[in-house]
Amino acid sequence: MPSRIRLEDRECPLSTTVQHVGEWWTLLILHDAFDGYTRFDQFQQSLGISTSMLTARLKTLVADGLMERRPYQTNPVRHEYVLTERGRSLRPVIVALAAWGNRHLAPQDRSMILVDAETGQEAEPVVVDARTGKSLDDHDAYIFSAGPAASTAMRARYAELDQQRRSRSVDPEPGAP
Repeated sequence: MPSRIRLEDRECPLSTTVQHVGEWWTLLILHDAFDGYTRFDQFQQSLGISTSMLTARLKTLVADGLMERRPYQTNPVRHEYVLTERGRSLRPVIVALAAWGNRHLAPQDRSMILVDAETGQEAEPVVVDARTGKSLDDHDAYIFSAGPAASTAMRARYAELDQQRRSRSVDPEPGAP
């Protein structure tokens, strides 16, 4: 599959992550894998996906190190697809995406919810800073910044964004109190 990442975004972790999991069927296959599906026929039946598309998506997931292909039967040889540690680490991302979708639906329109396995109580997923426990929803309190491996272009981007933020905090928008 050709790369969809713009040249200037190659170092951006968001762009590279989307390259791995940003395709519709890939997210749905991962969701099914988190629900415990491992076999080709399970994925195909659950998703109603074509054989060729499922084969291609599973090959990509294996090549990207998100799933492992293992034989579970020898005569004839049949394989299952099991999440790797790298693949399992995507679960919070999938949970957050589903929670975002549910937040924008009326409760009676939600077809799937996350619940506590012991109590059956609905969970309310949030993404928080592990050090402080504060929600990362506040775009003023948590901002992206150039990391240690950032290129000159990436450093310039975040320096410019930082300057714009500082200007806005000094000069409030017109009409603001």
